[in-house]
Amino acid sequence: MRCPICYYEDSKVIDSRVASDGLSIRRRRECLKCGFRFSTYEEVEILDLAVVKRDGRKESYSREKIVKGLKRALEKRPITDDNFKKMINSIERDLQILRKNEITAGEIGQIVMKTLKRFDQVAYIRFASVYESFKDAHEFRRELNKLLKTKNKKAGK
Repeated sequence: MRCPICYYEDSKVIDSRVASDGLSIRRRRECLKCGFRFSTYEEVEILDLAVVKRDGRKESYSREKIVKGLKRALEKRPITDDNFKKMINSIERDLQILRKNEITAGEIGQIVMKTLKRFDQVAYIRFASVYESFKDAHEFRRELNKLLKTKNKKAGK
């Protein structure tokens, strides 16, 4: 790991701990040249997963695309950084459980929607309206009614 101050290529790990999200490791490091101390974070990365797009093209899995879509859906919603990281990790865990080398964009979208529905229903509706390409207010209402019906069943109404 390069030092962010002098760019020396070697550092030693002084301390390692599980980060507050419980899903990554925080390492405290010290540069072997200038002695500057800094922290790094290590987390699981999904490798060798191809995403099959709707038009048949294939591309490598990109966490950044999911993060971007979720941030858009969760804009101005009350979510902590820790909960956001847990949501991303939950989605990626569900992808890994499938044990596939290829996954369709549709399968990823369904996993994202299932996760969003648990975390924030407003963000879920926002995401679903774009992902499902609602054509009019009736489709929007139909999805909202399904969500409300599920919520009422859980509440025992």
